Amino acid sequence: MTALTHPLVEQADALIQLDRYDEARTLLGRRLAQDPADVDAWVRLAHCHLTAREFEEALTATGEALALAPETYEAHYIRTYALRRTGRPDEALAEAHETIRLDPQRWKGYAALSEALGAWQPRWPEALEPARTAVRLAPDSASAHYALWKAGLINGRSDVVRQAVADVLRIDPHDAWALNERASQAGWEASDPPLRGAGAKLPAAADAYATALAADPQDSGLRRDLDKAVFRMLRGTRWLAVLCLLMAAVAGRLFPTGDAPTALPAPLGIRLYALALMAAVWGFGAWRRYRKMRSGVRLSLWALVRQFGWARLILAQAAWVTLTAVVIVAVPWSERLVPQVLFWVALVPTLLTAWFERAAMRS
Repeated sequence: MTALTHPLVEQADALIQLDRYDEARTLLGRRLAQDPADVDAWVRLAHCHLTAREFEEALTATGEALALAPETYEAHYIRTYALRRTGRPDEALAEAHETIRLDPQRWKGYAALSEALGAWQPRWPEALEPARTAVRLAPDSASAHYALWKAGLINGRSDVVRQAVADVLRIDPHDAWALNERASQAGWEASDPPLRGAGAKLPAAADAYATALAADPQDSGLRRDLDKAVFRMLRGTRWLAVLCLLMAAVAGRLFPTGDAPTALPAPLGIRLYALALMAAVWGFGAWRRYRKMRSGVRLSLWALVRQFGWARLILAQAAWVTLTAVVIVAVPWSERLVPQVLFWVALVPTLLTAWFERAAMRS
């Protein structure tokens, strides 16, 4: 804005900085009714339209601004994005080059050029260099790094994408978009087939979603993703219980393969050792992890258990299977029939439920 900017335009600009675009548009409409030749008002109105994805209206507003002042930098910049979104890539490219010509030292023109080049798949690799130039000219601008993120994304450059998100968070650790993107990356890694290391990555994904949700509590997509990550973590507790059941079967000698080594009852030392291992499995696999969760993840976990039937069933099965394992190990059985029945009654329904649950989740 110039020193002669009208007070209504200044107020509208302040509202734009607060993302209150509808109020800003009202003020700008009042100003343009007073003076249709106010270039600043047209440019800011175009910005409001662009943010609202009203691309034709943005083109109209920038057209009015450029008719009054053909070398208005911001108007060419906004017009590049509006033309790109209305399927006019050649014109968008020309506007981006004009923006750079007007001021080669400003990063916005290079970000606009990167955006325009993204309209043609064969030219996607070319979008990286102007985006890098934008970052080089404005290393502390989150928007410049966002432009590089987009260029990296369309080119499949995960390294560029990750670095761009990290740089935005360096500039603003509470940036909602960057936190959301980091959470999405963590969630993608945690669900990457064939789930390599998913058990270790899921808590990080849940923590990232909770952090992003704290920055943007109204984002229903983040809430849904957090619930999904927490649900998958809850499903993992059932497999801890199954592991305990298998250890109990071995320690309790439920399935004999010889004479002396499988004689009943199993020695007390072996049974106590098995109980200690079960405690370690739950201690390190669930309780320790739960204690390290941020409060948002813990609240989501208990909300999921209260509201979702599958979550309650998983928790109940994990408790039942673990209790069965403890009974099999703790009791000095002199015959195998009863502990074997307990073993299969605990194991088979759990496996069947897991299979039906997976099918239900896919549908």
